[in-house]
Amino acid sequence: MEQLQNGTNVFFVLMGAILVFAMHGGFAFLEVGTVRHKNQVNALVKILVDFAISTTVYFFIGYWISYGVSFLVSAEALSGGAEGFLPNGFSLVKFFFLCTFAAAIPAIVSGGIAERARFNAQMLATALLVGLAYPLIEGVVWNSNFGIQEALFKGMLGGAFRDFAGSIVVHAFGGWVALGAVWRLGARFGRYDRGGAVGIPPSSIPWLAMGSWMLCVGWFGFNVMSSQSVTGISGLVAMNSLMAMVGGILAALVAGKNDPGFVHNGALAGLVAVCAGSDIMHPVGAFITGGVAGVVFVQMFQLSTIKWKIDDVLGVWALHGLCGLWGGIAAGIFGLKALGGMGDVSFAAQLVGSLMGAGFGLAVGVAIYTVVDMMLGLRMSDDEQRRGADVVVHNISANPEEDVRMGRV
Repeated sequence: MEQLQNGTNVFFVLMGAILVFAMHGGFAFLEVGTVRHKNQVNALVKILVDFAISTTVYFFIGYWISYGVSFLVSAEALSGGAEGFLPNGFSLVKFFFLCTFAAAIPAIVSGGIAERARFNAQMLATALLVGLAYPLIEGVVWNSNFGIQEALFKGMLGGAFRDFAGSIVVHAFGGWVALGAVWRLGARFGRYDRGGAVGIPPSSIPWLAMGSWMLCVGWFGFNVMSSQSVTGISGLVAMNSLMAMVGGILAALVAGKNDPGFVHNGALAGLVAVCAGSDIMHPVGAFITGGVAGVVFVQMFQLSTIKWKIDDVLGVWALHGLCGLWGGIAAGIFGLKALGGMGDVSFAAQLVGSLMGAGFGLAVGVAIYTVVDMMLGLRMSDDEQRRGADVVVHNISANPEEDVRMGRV
């Protein structure tokens, strides 16, 4: 029975890892549909290479920083033959699962700095983010590193900071990193002309919608399988994820006046927000959390990109940064027993921890992208932006056969 339990847990977490890995295809197609046609190939290549670099640095450096585990031992030890490694290679599928979370950070940032960031500079930033910066916040929240959970949250704020599936650790951190990167990079050529915002339409609503659907489906692995064991699985997490998603869709539908881009991103806003408290909220609380997130995304995307002139192409600061921040705080509201939640949560801890996570992300974004800019140069020239990253970086367009047939190359 013990062997069966071990094997079942390995399979369970492996399926979760595969679902979250599939979400990276969602990130790719969401960006493909939102950017202009001349930058579609670059969007696809960025997400895939980001994942490869993230996995490499997380394997050799990042996971060790977060959890104190090194994989530089024998295969026999890795499979459970040494202290610190669980039977049936469970520690390895756990790494795979958490690696897909880590790789989401550069995938989030990619959407904010699309169409004008240099490829090599972005890859270096990915290595620094996933290898050094992200493991610090991950280790503090999910492994109680540095004693911050005990000393600050439990000791002073009435309870541990809770983030079941990453509203703060993944989404808020990544979204606020993206804000720092966008600030350092500046707006796309021609985005703001003569004091006003110039509309740049998305290349493909169907591809954008496909990206959203892929992310929504994978998100149930992201949230539900964060329990990391079959015995810990909870139908409440699945139900809350579902209710937050539909709450986000309906709120974005109304607030965004039927705009399809807002509707499809509204689903993601709800899912981002519910991650932190999906294991402790009542489904009604999750529905409200998702609905608030849908409105936050629509309003803040328009305000930031049009009035404040922050050229965040996919609205990742509004979607991940602000909705993630709201989700961390919402766990401290709708997780309370007085509001139908499971309890064992402190509003003060959630508020302070959420703000600290967002602040850390912004500081990391400014620091890393400033360093990378000074080393390699972060921004494509105006002429390169006119030509598009597909041809400039990859020497091919999204439809090469059509280009040859029409005599464009």
